[in-house]
Amino acid sequence: MPSPRTQQTLARLADLTPRQIVAELDRYIVGQGEAKKAVAIALRNRWRRQRAPDAIREEISPNNIILIGPTGVGKTEIARRLAKLAGAPFIKVEASKFTEVGYVGRDVESMVRDLVESAIDMVRTERESEVE
Repeated sequence: MPSPRTQQTLARLADLTPRQIVAELDRYIVGQGEAKKAVAIALRNRWRRQRAPDAIREEISPNNIILIGPTGVGKTEIARRLAKLAGAPFIKVEASKFTEVGYVGRDVESMVRDLVESAIDMVRTERESEVE
């Protein structure tokens, strides 16, 4: 269960409109207006789905987004800033460094392990700040 602080943050964020989310992303990211709008709408819909009554939540299917584009256009930064805004863990993974199990290189399971470690670190930091 999320801490009271996390619940307050999520409640505040859930009231943001897609336009306000884009404005927050605009503080850090130049250009990519369509991408920022798409992720802002997706994030807002995710928050709305989480707050929906259980009876209708299953009827609202979540949407995923794949950001595609050349190197250096801001895909990673959009995802990083959106994760920070949402209070979610974020890791950057270079897919070309991953191999099938049994081959030299990192296996795909380590990607999940890295994400879990990131989430644990995030919760630990949050809990420590609550104690201070």
